[in-house]
Amino acid sequence: MGIGKESATLEDFLEKAGGCAVLDGGFATQLERHGATINDPLWSALCLIKDPRLIKKVHQEYLEAGADILVTSSYQATIPGFLSRGLSIEEAETLLRRSVKLAVEARDKFWDAIKTNPYQNRTKALVAASIGSYGAYLADGSEYSGNYGPDVNLDKLKDFHRRRLQVLVEAGADLLAFETIPNKLEAQACAELLEEENVQIPSWICFSSVDGKNAPSGESFNECLDVLNKSNKVTAVGINCAPPHFVLALIQKFKELTGKAIVVYPNSGEIWDGIAKRWLPSKCFDDEKFELFATRWRDAGAKLIGGCCRTTPDTVRAISKALKERS
Repeated sequence: MGIGKESATLEDFLEKAGGCAVLDGGFATQLERHGATINDPLWSALCLIKDPRLIKKVHQEYLEAGADILVTSSYQATIPGFLSRGLSIEEAETLLRRSVKLAVEARDKFWDAIKTNPYQNRTKALVAASIGSYGAYLADGSEYSGNYGPDVNLDKLKDFHRRRLQVLVEAGADLLAFETIPNKLEAQACAELLEEENVQIPSWICFSSVDGKNAPSGESFNECLDVLNKSNKVTAVGINCAPPHFVLALIQKFKELTGKAIVVYPNSGEIWDGIAKRWLPSKCFDDEKFELFATRWRDAGAKLIGGCCRTTPDTVRAISKALKERS
């Protein structure tokens, strides 16, 4: 018996959404805009402890901006991370469940408010439980290098992700979002874990990229996607938190390498210094460019499009406007 409720296919949802779904945008970015201080190894997950109401507010803002899918605040919410703060395993698991509960409550409240409005041509949003990479837990920037060292093997990565995955699925997420995966080894671990746990809800696995051609580890996407193509538990694959000017070529590359749905949610183009913990000035996209390129990404084959770090509800509103008006 697998974990997670039997769900409608992602393909059915995409069809209801007009063929291309809109994801939300930068979560920590929006928390900080509201005054949250999250320069912490737990990052946005710190608000699960300190200010859960703010998390729900940010979800609401992205729904109002046009998001079809909300990604939970669990990217850096890990059981080892919470234990290092002196919390118990039970408290850590409660916080993971809270990340899903807050998103579901925001989604349901929004849907109840608009579902009878004939002028709101919306699909009831899905909640994707975020599962950040092992490197995100380390908080040392290794999710952008893929260099986990010689002591990290397939079994260690599966053990690291297993209980978090179980808790998030049991909490009622509609799908799973593995994010900023930097190497083939962790992609394989995630895919095998989905099989071992017989997860019954859709999932996507997204890589980051620092050169626009390969995974951060230097491994080719041909190698990485070859592993994922063998799994029918992996519903979609793609790129997140990479510079937006990489995205079009990467969609084209992925289209050649897989038949799975493609998901893209780049950052603004600013560069994160994982050691100094700050954003470096660089070439970036404003909301108008996201609006322009969203249709190009869709036409190239992307089925789920949103934003990651340093994007905002205004970015998502621009993406939604482009995709919904020109679909």
